[in-house]
Amino acid sequence: MEDPTPARPDRPTSPILLISPFFLWGTAMVAMKGVIPHTSPLFLAGIRLLPAGLLVLLVAIWLDRPRPKTVKAWLWICLFALMDGTLFQGFLAEGLNRTGAGLGSVIIDSQPLAVALMSAWLFKEVIGLWGWLGLSFGIAGISLIGLPDQWFYDLFERGSIEINFSWQELLNSGEWLMLLASLSMAVGTVMIRFVCRHADPVTATGWHMIIGGLPLFLGSAFWESGQWQNIEPNDWLALSYSTVFGSAIAYGVFFWLASKGNLTSLSSLTFLTPVFALSFGNLFLGEMLSTLQWIGVALTLVSIYTINQRESIGRKVRSLFSGTPPSSVDSTAD
Repeated sequence: MEDPTPARPDRPTSPILLISPFFLWGTAMVAMKGVIPHTSPLFLAGIRLLPAGLLVLLVAIWLDRPRPKTVKAWLWICLFALMDGTLFQGFLAEGLNRTGAGLGSVIIDSQPLAVALMSAWLFKEVIGLWGWLGLSFGIAGISLIGLPDQWFYDLFERGSIEINFSWQELLNSGEWLMLLASLSMAVGTVMIRFVCRHADPVTATGWHMIIGGLPLFLGSAFWESGQWQNIEPNDWLALSYSTVFGSAIAYGVFFWLASKGNLTSLSSLTFLTPVFALSFGNLFLGEMLSTLQWIGVALTLVSIYTINQRESIGRKVRSLFSGTPPSSVDSTAD
């Protein structure tokens, strides 16, 4: 399948704009930590989506962005809403209630691998040796950040990790739900290219959040109780931050960038999310990072640099071995 969008060179984008969605997602996770015990998963997922979608649509109207006009546009938006809205947020919210935040973040933030594979297949994006090496660094980094330190100490000392595993427990666990959430987000990230063939990315983002949020609220109404009775004033402030900044602004910027740039490079920045979450958790909640977690942070930053500079690194390495200037080396071989 060919790339549905016209081929065009990537335009330089402000680094602050590029990292802003991941900063907002990471800090929103910190803001939401105290809210999760006081509400229900589907209600929490819905309130992060639907109000944020309304805000994005108001901005789209203010900016005079074009509205979806064709049946194909609405079909793509609804499919986008199902994958990246209902399924992603639903699996994420339910998974967070059944697994540790560290292990959950590792599974969720491994989705750049799925995005890279789908982008290489659908859009012929060149990943290359240095791109795959960078993705490997990223997976190693978020594993050190999120998995228990004792697992790694056992691996180094005994050469094995004691994990009691059964397929039945996996299918009933939060880890399985977080994996489904990761795959749903990866599909949604790739899908935005097809959505933008028929609809404006900002308007589509707003509508997909509204349409995707409705089933979550319906599910909450049928299967949950006590959704807001225990929410405290500070919790509402955290919800407001998570909705406005962690959803409306973050998703609007992310999918606008995804509609224009290299999906593998953009998705690799997802590795920054747990870094920001850990950093601000340390700053505001007094959460301390272990030595292995700091190593994981360093590997994550190396990963992002390697993926986003993979073509330049490839040219420099080839020029080093060939004795020719980097500018004269064919970049298409990356």
